[in-house]
Amino acid sequence: MAKSLYKYIGEAWHRSDKGYVGDLRWDRMIRWRSDPVFNRIDRPTRLDRARALGYRAKPGFIIVRTRVRRGGLRKRAIRKGRKPRSKGILSITMSKSIKRIAEERTQRHYPNMEVLNSYWVGQDGRHKFFEVLLVDVSHPAVLADPKIAWIADKQHRSRAFRGLTSAGHKGRGLRWKGKGVEHVRPSIRAGDGRGK
Repeated sequence: MAKSLYKYIGEAWHRSDKGYVGDLRWDRMIRWRSDPVFNRIDRPTRLDRARALGYRAKPGFIIVRTRVRRGGLRKRAIRKGRKPRSKGILSITMSKSIKRIAEERTQRHYPNMEVLNSYWVGQDGRHKFFEVLLVDVSHPAVLADPKIAWIADKQHRSRAFRGLTSAGHKGRGLRWKGKGVEHVRPSIRAGDGRGK
């Protein structure tokens, strides 16, 4: 069976340190570092991922490339006496992923749009770069298209802040069902008995 164009693009990005994607990588990083934090772009860098996540090249859709700092929440070493186990320097992780933070910050920057989804496009020593797909929920072309008009309904407002994007679902543990994940629905706080 013949491969599609999107399949070839996807394979090139899965080996992003080699081939033509690898050759472009460092030039892009240099340019992207000097760009604004929120940079609206004309077309997706990864066409296969954008299309798979719902992007369409039509009015009402925009793409914003953003960057977020890398690394864990490692704290500064303490200088006074503590019990070593209480000092809390290593192994402190955020409850939200870097990708989810990128979506939320983009949503704040474009309050009249809704975040549809996002995907990784690169990283260097200091930042991770994501492209966030945004939809104008009041645009006539969006409202007339039954494939995307659902995003204008009131239950989808502020999707990024409520963990309704793909990154939000992953962080909330909603990729799994069945035994062992009984307390993740409807939310972690509601499921553990303390949210009542």
